[in-house]
Amino acid sequence: MSDYAFTPLIRELPSTVPFVGPEAQERARGTPFAARIGANESVFGPSPKAIEAMARAASDVWMYGDPENHDLRSALASHYDIDISNIVVGEGIDGLFHVVAQLFVEPGVPVVTSAGGYPTFNYQIAGQGGSIHTVPFANDHEDLSGLAAKAREVDARLVYLANPDNPMGTWWDAEAVQGMIEKLPNGCVLCLDEAYIDFAPVGTAPPININDTRVLRFRTFSKAYGMAGARIGYAIGEAGLIDAFNKVRNHFGVNRIAQAGALAALSDQTYLHDVVSKVAEGRDRISDIAAANGLTALPSATNFVAIDCGAGVERAQAILAGLLERDVFVRMPWVAPQNRCIRVSVGHSEDHDLFAKELPNVLASI
Repeated sequence: MSDYAFTPLIRELPSTVPFVGPEAQERARGTPFAARIGANESVFGPSPKAIEAMARAASDVWMYGDPENHDLRSALASHYDIDISNIVVGEGIDGLFHVVAQLFVEPGVPVVTSAGGYPTFNYQIAGQGGSIHTVPFANDHEDLSGLAAKAREVDARLVYLANPDNPMGTWWDAEAVQGMIEKLPNGCVLCLDEAYIDFAPVGTAPPININDTRVLRFRTFSKAYGMAGARIGYAIGEAGLIDAFNKVRNHFGVNRIAQAGALAALSDQTYLHDVVSKVAEGRDRISDIAAANGLTALPSATNFVAIDCGAGVERAQAILAGLLERDVFVRMPWVAPQNRCIRVSVGHSEDHDLFAKELPNVLASI
C-alpha cells in the first residue's frame, strides 16, 4: 500500500462509515429485501407535483443548479415568514453538518451530543478533530439538562440535539427545548436537528427566532416530503451565521432536479398532511404488531417506531438477524440501553403484513 501524505488526523481516524446501507446488505446476501422498513425513508414518496417538476427539470440537468438556491430559499422564507438571509440550502442535513464542523471545529474543540444519538453528526465532528463528549439518554429521551450541564462543564462550542429523536422516536415539547437553550454557555451553538418535525405534535418546535445566535435549526425534504434520494435540506439561523456557510459550502452541491422537486413539494402542503396522517396510522399498526407479540413499542413522533425487545442487546440482535434472514430490513440502536430495541420504519400495508407474519416466527426461533 502506498504511503500517502495524509494529514495526521486522517491517519488516526478509523475507516468507518455512519451507516451500512440496505443495498450493501442486499449485495452481501445476494437477494433484495421484501420489506425495506429500516432506513426511515418515506415509502409514500414525493408529491406528484414534485415528481412532475423533477421530470421537467431532468432535461435541463446539463446545467449546474443555481448555486444560491434562490427560488427555494425564497419559498422557504415565505413559508416561515422570515428573510431569505436566514436560510441556507445544502445536500441534506448531513451535508450541512459537514459545513458546521468546518465552521466551528478544529482539533480539540469540545462538542457535546447524546450517547447513541444520530451518528453522522459525530462522524463530521471527528473528521475535523473535535473532542466529542457524550451524555446518556434518560428514560429513552435525550437528556436536555444533562446536555446543557455537560456543555457548561467542557465549555462546548456546539451541542447536538435531535427533536424528535433518532433512534428512539421520542420528543420534548417546545418549552423544554427552550429551557435547555437558556442554560447553554456563552458562545455555544445548539445544532437542533428537526428532520422529523413534520410528524411531531403541535408545540414540539420552539418558535423560530432568527435573532437568537445560540440556535441553528436543521430541516429536510428527506422524511415527510419523501425525497431522501434527492439529498436536499436546509438550515435556519441568524443571518451572520448563515452567511458564514457561503465561505466553505459546496455551492453546486444541490442539483437542479432536487431544487425543482423541493420547490414543488413545499407548495403541496395538502400532500404533506396526507403523508403525515398515513404515517400516524402506520405507527399504530407497528405498535399493535409489537403488542401482539408481547413486545412494547415506544411512543414515537417520527416515521418509525422503536420496539423494546424485553431484554438486552443479544435478544434485540437475534430478532434483527432473524428478520433480515426473512427478507425484512430493519435496524436497531447500537448503544445501551437503547440497544435493547429494534427500530421499524413505517411502510406500506404489505410491508407491515410481512413484518406481522415473520416477527412471531423469529421470536419462536430464538
